[in-house]
Amino acid sequence: MLYDLSLHMSYAYDTSASGAHHVLRLLPLSIPERQRLIAGSITVDPTPEETSNFLDFFQHPTTYLHLRAPHERLDIRMHARVMVDSPAATADFSPTLDKMPVELADYWSLDPASPHHFIGASPRLHDEPSITAYARDGLEPDQTVRQIAEALCTRIYTDFKYDGKATNVDTTPQEAFKLKRGVCQDFSHIMILALRSLGIPAGYVSGFLRTIPPPGKERLEGADAMHAWVRVWCGTTLSWIELDPTNNIPAGTDHIVVAYGRDYSDVAPVVGALKTYGGHKIEQAVDVIPLK
Repeated sequence: MLYDLSLHMSYAYDTSASGAHHVLRLLPLSIPERQRLIAGSITVDPTPEETSNFLDFFQHPTTYLHLRAPHERLDIRMHARVMVDSPAATADFSPTLDKMPVELADYWSLDPASPHHFIGASPRLHDEPSITAYARDGLEPDQTVRQIAEALCTRIYTDFKYDGKATNVDTTPQEAFKLKRGVCQDFSHIMILALRSLGIPAGYVSGFLRTIPPPGKERLEGADAMHAWVRVWCGTTLSWIELDPTNNIPAGTDHIVVAYGRDYSDVAPVVGALKTYGGHKIEQAVDVIPLK
């Protein structure tokens, strides 16, 4: 599938902000045999006094901004064209859970895709006994790692309710787990914690999801969304797979990857610091337009 993407993020401050430093991770990745970024751009208003581009540890295209002058509003726009390939069907060559320690021991690299980065605690994800118990309750004898991950994806989809008002970006997995409701960030964090508690490497995927309007309804401009799902390391032969617990599906041509990380803190689309006081309002609009 060929897509045109657009994202508009607007920040309105109660009082003028100054001395702002921001890091942006908004452009889709180019991934061999998965997706290709054909063209992309990021524009910012007001124009930053300093801008630089670099690749972070996980090899994401990252933009740094510094705005010294006072400003009451910040508008960030991203436009991109990306080709997403259909995932190849693969047999389940993942090991059973008891064989996973051997598979991990045989993986010697610490490259950005190494499973060793995704097995322990990370900035937002720490051991939670209730989530560990939830993961172990669903285990069945002789399941492969892929079967465990797929079953857990289905359980989270079934047991939790999507509720955009129940949580916010700072809600912890423990809080969302108690509520049994939340959004894609919450479901992904819970699934990652559950898998790691079993000794299965798992990470966070940030990206875009193409949404399809109901039959007979027109697609609404800005109605698509940034999305999150989970990647799971299934051993040296099968490597990484991606599952979407919010929708109980494997990631496919409707999922466009922006960034991979250990949790949301590694892939947040906009992070930074600035001088101001009072509150601020954030608006976001996303369009994912299929071209063919």
